[in-house]
Amino acid sequence: MSDTPRSRPASPGRRRCLALLGGLLAAGALGLHTADSQAGLDRARLRDSMRQQYGAGGVSTLEEWLAMLERLRGADVDTQLREVNDFVNRRVRWLEDPAIWGQEDYWATPLETLGRGAGDCEDFTIAKYVSLRELQVPESMLRLIYVKARIGRSRITQAHMVLGYYVSPGAEPMVLDNLVTSIRPAGQRTDLDPLFSFNGSGLWAGGSSRSRADPVARLSRWRSVIDRMRQQGFIQGR
Repeated sequence: MSDTPRSRPASPGRRRCLALLGGLLAAGALGLHTADSQAGLDRARLRDSMRQQYGAGGVSTLEEWLAMLERLRGADVDTQLREVNDFVNRRVRWLEDPAIWGQEDYWATPLETLGRGAGDCEDFTIAKYVSLRELQVPESMLRLIYVKARIGRSRITQAHMVLGYYVSPGAEPMVLDNLVTSIRPAGQRTDLDPLFSFNGSGLWAGGSSRSRADPVARLSRWRSVIDRMRQQGFIQGR
């Protein structure tokens, strides 16, 4: 895949993302129970869920994902980041939520994203985040980052989500993205303007290294993702 950002016009889905940003910042905190994703995988239930929802093709992709995780366990983190980023970017086609789900805003689980083979920016990012958490990358080193992304060489921007990997809380993150597919330091991504970032432990405004809030149960879309992950077999014993 090319490292050149894929141009596409601003859309209601992108404007919806901007509205979400304002609402979350106004709330001042997020309820992100992402520690659940470390509880492990019920592989039998995952296979059954994928088979019921997406058939043999979905199961085949799931097996590839599980094999990737097993192969990467114990690998150095640079290899884990690169291979997870490449895996999701290769197997997921970018589409907006109305085209995939028939609704304006839907955050998909990794099983749903891989089963459909399609997703939007949140879906790419969630799939990468969950994959890296399953590889025991600490939550403190990962943040889901909302940004304004400039389209090509134009002045047009759209709301977008990427995954950031932080060696330390105040470090410059490495950016995992589906627009520019190579992992680069944030300083090299001059097309991105960070708005805020979050994980299960806090909310950070812009490029700040200091959390502005403790998470509370306010982000219903993320809670819905966690609930569906549990039902599908991502989380054992919960």
